[in-house]
Amino acid sequence: MLSLRPDPTLRPDLKGLNLKNPIHLLAFGLGSGLPKTAPGTWGTLAALPVWLIFLQGVPTLPYIGVLLAGFALGVVVCEFTSRDLGVHDHGGIVWDEWIGLWITYLWLPQSSDASTSWGWILYGFLLFRLFDIVKPWPIKWLDKKVQGGFGIMIDDVLAGVFAFIALQLTAAWI
Repeated sequence: MLSLRPDPTLRPDLKGLNLKNPIHLLAFGLGSGLPKTAPGTWGTLAALPVWLIFLQGVPTLPYIGVLLAGFALGVVVCEFTSRDLGVHDHGGIVWDEWIGLWITYLWLPQSSDASTSWGWILYGFLLFRLFDIVKPWPIKWLDKKVQGGFGIMIDDVLAGVFAFIALQLTAAWI
């Protein structure tokens, strides 16, 4: 069973984490950042059903509003959670992955064929993870140089922008 206060003797890196605290809960992507292995991928995967239920098909301006509000919220929750854990950009902080994926999915190509739509969703997911993991310039530079909640958020936002551009170019080319 998932404890709301992970045992710091089992996971010393989670000392100071309290999932009863809504700030920590959001920063950890509703708990999706807790796995020790590949927390960013798990966090990104958890952002997908939220996008499918709440954001898919939302018109552009409200969608961008959600992205901007999510980014601003992320700067705050990631900053506070990072401080409470005593680690800048702890791997379990995955709210930034949520926003990065949702940026990737802005204007996701639509199709009447469900398998084609799922293909675009998977392609966008893989593109975002690729840019988030590889961190081409200037993403890597931002990741190393910019601190605090803004620093935690900005590299994933840029990875989402790169993935968005790659996805849109692919869709235009096909």
